[in-house]
Amino acid sequence: MSTTAPERKDFAANKRLREIMGEYFAQLGRGPAEGKKTAWCTSVGPAELLWAMGFNVFFPENHAAMIGAARMAAEVIPLANAKGFSPDVCSYLTSDIGAYVKGASPLQKMGLSGPPKPDVLVFNTNQCRDVKDWFQFYAREWNVPCLGIHTPRAIGEVDRALVQFVAHETAALVEPLEAVAGAKLDVDRLREVIGISRRTTERWKAVLDMGARAPAPLTFFDGTIQMAPAVVMRGLPEAADYYDLLLAELDQRVRDGVAAVEGERFRLYWEGMPIWGKLSALSGQMLSLRAAVVASTYCNSWVFEALDPNDPFTSMAEAYSSIFICRSDDRKERYIEEMIARYRVDGVIYHDAKTCPNNSNCRYGLAQRMMDRTGKPFLVINGDLNDMRLYSEEQTRTNLEAFVEQLDQS
Repeated sequence: MSTTAPERKDFAANKRLREIMGEYFAQLGRGPAEGKKTAWCTSVGPAELLWAMGFNVFFPENHAAMIGAARMAAEVIPLANAKGFSPDVCSYLTSDIGAYVKGASPLQKMGLSGPPKPDVLVFNTNQCRDVKDWFQFYAREWNVPCLGIHTPRAIGEVDRALVQFVAHETAALVEPLEAVAGAKLDVDRLREVIGISRRTTERWKAVLDMGARAPAPLTFFDGTIQMAPAVVMRGLPEAADYYDLLLAELDQRVRDGVAAVEGERFRLYWEGMPIWGKLSALSGQMLSLRAAVVASTYCNSWVFEALDPNDPFTSMAEAYSSIFICRSDDRKERYIEEMIARYRVDGVIYHDAKTCPNNSNCRYGLAQRMMDRTGKPFLVINGDLNDMRLYSEEQTRTNLEAFVEQLDQS
């Protein structure tokens, strides 16, 4: 097997991506001087409501991922541990709080002092309970309101009763948010923002669907970069416009037969969190193995097809209660099976992230059941989303090589 790595192909659209993300962060920095208030929001929280009410919206999970990608986590996590946060809890949480204690942030390279101080914090427990504890730390630190939606976990069918409950909790945020904003919610503006989010989600899904082409014009590793507007700007028109630009480039790649992994031999599915501090190394190894990670659960977590501007609160409730992380194992298995078929996957990589049990789906037999169900072999990588002390690069490299050799012999 050749181990000479092909060249990684960047997107011309990345220039525009850097521009819109730079302006997003610059606006966060300018906000207080311009009289704009800031709301912190969990990544799968009611961002549309916050944009519609005139807040600048900041996503601490995005900041934590930046800390992980910058390999700052190991130096700041112990500072959060010293505050009483266990080393076993989410390393997004401990990275972010530790960075706050240290006064360090990747945003400082952009000319910002760090994350903007919130006027209000808004969470949704559809991902995990950690986000609530995380936000409540800052609420105590700055004496600002912390509001939340308490979505159930292990959801089978997203039925009417559940949607009504979550919609009620979402609507209940309006009054206290109006008190912080100093203005009433304009429902027509909310409908407009939800329409923009819907357009963004449709285009983001179309981007990810390109991975079903053979050869695939993009990979999971590209997706972890390209997902940024869908996560932090989905209520802003710049996000949808950016994906139009990216889609045009991907269409051209498909017409020209340009593969993200030159000489693509195997097609893999990534289940679980990214290993932020090792994405470049993992991407490079996959290139050398001619193995394309064509799809992932993670990048698809920001596809919200239920959003409907004609029914704002109900559709937000349905969209944000339908995400993979808060569903039952039966529903997760059906989803992964559908993805394996759609993307013509040869094997599945499960990341068992030490501090993220909520998004590690290989601990209770699911991976084995999926192999029995689909016939597709799997590999479990032990690591973490941010804490690289929990990850063995050498062991992972060896295991990936062996897994691809197994695929080659099957």
